[in-house]
Amino acid sequence: MNRETVVAEALDLLDEVGLETVSTRRLAKRLGVEQPSLYYHFKTKKDLLAAMAQAAMTPHATAPLPQAGQDWRAWFLDNSRSFRRTLLMHRDGARLHAGTIPAGDLDRIRRKMAFLVASGVPEQPAQMAMLASGRFTIGCVLEEQADTDAPDPADLPDDVPALDHESAFEAGLALILGGLDQHTTALDAATTD
Repeated sequence: MNRETVVAEALDLLDEVGLETVSTRRLAKRLGVEQPSLYYHFKTKKDLLAAMAQAAMTPHATAPLPQAGQDWRAWFLDNSRSFRRTLLMHRDGARLHAGTIPAGDLDRIRRKMAFLVASGVPEQPAQMAMLASGRFTIGCVLEEQADTDAPDPADLPDDVPALDHESAFEAGLALILGGLDQHTTALDAATTD
């Protein structure tokens, strides 16, 4: 049994029972080991959850970085969508990720920021837009993953629209991008005057 096996099994357990029910006792039983043997790899449950969160983010964390000359607006949207897709890959993925510190991802974040700034986006608005987009995405996925008991759209009164999580996400993302684009346009106009 190695660390990667423990994390993979913990993520499978998460998908089966949800974050509230994941425990080191259940994980040890699933792995066919005694609970104290997990402490060889993870000193606390918090350490285990952090490793699970990092592993769960692998699809987004290994996505191609933006390249010089790429349209920053299209990249910004794709980056946020990739984050959302990754969070949705695991049950309670947003709850697992929320509050984690992307220690292993700091270089990637710096490179993404450098790309935006090199593309003409002012640094401060770029930082705020990336932060807002990340928190917005987590919030959207939290709501979507909590929406397991939503009423059937056919049972709703005619004047109550069915909730379409993807459309709501796209609309909010467009608003964030629009705000960031205004900062960039204003800067462009100020420099050409």
